[in-house]
Amino acid sequence: MAVLRDDVKPIRSGEDVVLVRRIVREWSIEAGFSLVDQTKLVTAASELARNALQHGGGGSVRMELLNDGPRRGIRLEFADEGPGIADLERAMQDGFSTGGGLGLGLGGARRLTEEFHVDSTPGQGTRVRIARWR
Repeated sequence: MAVLRDDVKPIRSGEDVVLVRRIVREWSIEAGFSLVDQTKLVTAASELARNALQHGGGGSVRMELLNDGPRRGIRLEFADEGPGIADLERAMQDGFSTGGGLGLGLGGARRLTEEFHVDSTPGQGTRVRIARWR
């Protein structure tokens, strides 16, 4: 698998969340994603960036545009050094929210992507890696 492009962006403000959305949209167009797949990936990225900001106190995202033979994809890894997720199973359930939102962030991001992995340790932060392919 070849990495065609990669970039790391900080997530420290709402403007950073908007920038991540824009870059993911541009890269998904470049990768040849359909409008539906673009929207799914941008929505997942937005939710995870907002989580890193709101729950993790800020963090970063590593973005990779990938080529794997006939497939092209985008992999995103969101990382923060916040309080971590004490009960990951519960946090993945729709409706669970510690921030007063609808509670669709992690579970929604999982449904919108083809690869999804969370690594979180209370007191040490959270990493969420997602990918979508065409």
